[in-house]
Amino acid sequence: QVQLVESGGGLVQAGGSLRLSCAASGRAFSSYAMGWFRQAPGKERDFVAGISWSGSRKHYADSVKDRFTISRDNAKNTVYLQMNSLKPEDTAVYYCAGGARYPSTSASNMDYWGKGTLVTVSS
Repeated sequence: QVQLVESGGGLVQAGGSLRLSCAASGRAFSSYAMGWFRQAPGKERDFVAGISWSGSRKHYADSVKDRFTISRDNAKNTVYLQMNSLKPEDTAVYYCAGGARYPSTSASNMDYWGKGTLVTVSS
């Protein structure tokens, strides 16, 4: 079992930056591919970014490519999402997730989920 706890969300103006963190505890963190998903009010949960077990491979949704960067520190059991040039349409609850499959953009392929952290981008 893996427990995931997100942090770093908040209110930011358009054009600003935030860094989300996801701390993992439980079974071997480095054996899981990790991802970030987001869900805006009234919408489905969408893929944002994913990273392989070692961190050597990454993939992104087109909507965040060149603005967001995913990374992980297996020594600290933590995955990060650096978000730059934020836009109002990035407003959502951001979820950290872990799973055995990489690459994957489907929430149904993820086995473990955090409770989410809210990111609000004002215009």
